[in-house]
Amino acid sequence: MAEQAQYEELVRQFSAFGAVKRDLGRILPSECPAGSAAVLTLLGRHGDMRMSKLAELLAVDMSVTSRHVAHVAARGWIERSPDPADKRSRILRLTPEGLEQLDELSRRTTHLLAERLADWTDDEVGQLIRLMARLRASFGDCRSAPVRTASAAAPVFEETTRTPAST
Repeated sequence: MAEQAQYEELVRQFSAFGAVKRDLGRILPSECPAGSAAVLTLLGRHGDMRMSKLAELLAVDMSVTSRHVAHVAARGWIERSPDPADKRSRILRLTPEGLEQLDELSRRTTHLLAERLADWTDDEVGQLIRLMARLRASFGDCRSAPVRTASAAAPVFEETTRTPAST
């Protein structure tokens, strides 16, 4: 088991990780803020879903989710269809334009990470991936479902909506 000082340093590193997230947020297209990117990323990763499921995955209340969904729907990136099981509910689904936007987010994110981690070895990047996945698993993260499209490589935006500053 790690020593107290190591856990304290880990807390400092988590706090400093905000700078990484801010840098990633700066590369988003102006028409696709972090909340919209999170909606697209989650639909790309998990597939069609109800708004209530999306709100749960975003870890925000339904009113915030509705604003994010309205934004992406207004741009034609998702469609809302009646749920066959409950006509009062809507099923959210990525459109071809939404998939294109998700691909663009992935390209931007991948480019920034490749640029910033250019002096890392493949083994170091692999080790970071494994350790971050293990950390998420230790906290009981259930969102690591299989990725539906190759463009869902922008999962960093999933967490973005959890902070009060971006809601």
